[in-house]
Amino acid sequence: AIVGSGAVGCYYGGKLAHGGVDVHFLMRRDLDHVRERGLQIRSPKGDISLTHVHAHGTAASIGAVDLVIIALKATDNDALLELLPPLIHDETMILTLQNGLGNEAWLAQHFGDERVLGGLCFVCLNRTAPGLIEHYSQGAIALGEHLRPPAERTRSVVAEFLRCGIDVRLVENLETARWRKLVWNVPFNGLAIVAGGVDVSAILANESLALLARSLMREIIGIANQRGHEIPFTFIEEQMRATESMGPYKPSSLLDYLGGRPVEVEAIWGEAYRQGLAAKAGVAHLETVYHLLKTLCV
Repeated sequence: AIVGSGAVGCYYGGKLAHGGVDVHFLMRRDLDHVRERGLQIRSPKGDISLTHVHAHGTAASIGAVDLVIIALKATDNDALLELLPPLIHDETMILTLQNGLGNEAWLAQHFGDERVLGGLCFVCLNRTAPGLIEHYSQGAIALGEHLRPPAERTRSVVAEFLRCGIDVRLVENLETARWRKLVWNVPFNGLAIVAGGVDVSAILANESLALLARSLMREIIGIANQRGHEIPFTFIEEQMRATESMGPYKPSSLLDYLGGRPVEVEAIWGEAYRQGLAAKAGVAHLETVYHLLKTLCV
């Protein structure tokens, strides 16, 4: 079951369905359109057209499944208390593909630590029309277990994703992987909003914004290292080079902001800031961006 059938949920769920997996999408906005016209993915890796999609308006109509993939924004986590129970049987795994920190711990608290897996998506895509996902570049998932090394079930999930053409790798430490993703998410999602609604190429092209992006990256790496998650500072230039290949990409947080939807301020910037304070790490730039986002994203 895909819970949160926006760009991320439809892209990965669509790839799995195209590969023959029995996938059921829990939908809101696009439900009638997808039921009537299916789901389309446009991608440089090959377009996908799914004409017959299991699209549902309620979790109860889906029923219990083996794997729940959560692609809801972290701002909607409270809704999962109602959405997930009809989808769960004794062996159900819950895989969250959400951004930021703390989502696995939240799910473990409410649904049991033994169920929870996490995945980090490194992908540039947007939902540009009902039932239409535009995939621009990248697409990899780093997948692991919450507070545990990969288990046999994790390897089975990875094998199925790979079979369906999804670039996925196992990670031994999921939390370290989450900090590595924050090295990109904190500066580029944040600056895209506070700089007035700019894409990542505009950030790179502006000397002051590019300098600020590097400063934010250094702070996130510093916090991660203080908390025992070793990330080399050379990772900064790797991320800057990777961003160059994205072109005029508008990050998902910017699209949410421009569309008047909630932005995951606490999960991405707030939790990193609080953990930085607790670790007595440098957080001056992160603090500024966090408070600006709290002011703007109301």
